[in-house]
Amino acid sequence: MNHNTPLSPRPLRHLSDVQLRVLTTAQLRSQGVSTADINAQCRPGGTWQQLLPGVYLLRPGPATSEERLHAVLLYAARSPATEPAVPTQPGAGEPHAPQRYTDAMITGLAALALHRFSSAPPLLSLDRIDVLVPRLRRLRSTGCVRIVRTPGMPEPQQITGIPVAPVPRALADAVADLADAGVVRRLLTEAVRGGHCEPAAVVKELTQARLLSRPHVVDAVDSLLAEGRAIAEDRLYRMVQEHGLPDPVWNVDLRLPGGPHLGGLDAYWPDHAVALELDTRAPRQDEDAMWSEYARKREHLERLGITVVHITPKKLRDSMEQQATVVRTALMASADRDPAAYVVVLPR
Repeated sequence: MNHNTPLSPRPLRHLSDVQLRVLTTAQLRSQGVSTADINAQCRPGGTWQQLLPGVYLLRPGPATSEERLHAVLLYAARSPATEPAVPTQPGAGEPHAPQRYTDAMITGLAALALHRFSSAPPLLSLDRIDVLVPRLRRLRSTGCVRIVRTPGMPEPQQITGIPVAPVPRALADAVADLADAGVVRRLLTEAVRGGHCEPAAVVKELTQARLLSRPHVVDAVDSLLAEGRAIAEDRLYRMVQEHGLPDPVWNVDLRLPGGPHLGGLDAYWPDHAVALELDTRAPRQDEDAMWSEYARKREHLERLGITVVHITPKKLRDSMEQQATVVRTALMASADRDPAAYVVVLPR
């Protein structure tokens, strides 16, 4: 038998070309390949090679990035070879349909490379590939695999048939292993500037991973939040211009005449007594206190007859037209409300 011998007893028609080159011991046995045959093919000078325990590449030479990724997933996934290789229903399981990798997904720097981060190193340059698995799985890191455990698996994104952790989770797993402040900052900045996710989602994952006690991570997060706010403000300007809303006064503080400070606002329409505030809170440990401050300010302004519209950066990004409609409705409704209390508007 050689590497060109067809594996015919149970055709693995649900696998891609790469997956037909990277198979487990169980998959090979299901094709009638004995342990002795496997060992013979993997001897020095043989045409196969063992990439990871129980995972083989059915050709000589260095493994490609895609072959390494599938090998890592085959090693870490829950019993992938037990799934039926042949469709059990007519029309099901077309050739080259993605193989299901249960309870395993690529994360960390490898995932960011798959998400096309320019600041992430190329896949082939990575000595280790992080793979996310449930906390109770009995697996160990070995070879090019680094096992990352989690009590709750996120919903993976499929990229060229590879299950990949969402960007916020992949960032947290990458940052956990990075000590270079510049690299951490570039990755976090690209996540927001490239439109991959909102800062709050990143900070939430970093908080859950208990990484905000590291000074270089905190500094990067501060830059991330500033970057995210600048992007959100730019979207807010575009929303007003592109959707024909009347021009507000931007970035102002409100005060009662001779009285206390009422709070800062991102936009205010004095003739309509409508205020807009971008909710850019990050989910840190003081989130409850920050929300209480937001709520107190909103309640105080509304008692004075000022309508407050809260918009999150995510809503601005995903549904700008809908948010413009919310603002327009508030402006139109001002004619039906009692006049608001007189307030002093100051630049912020």
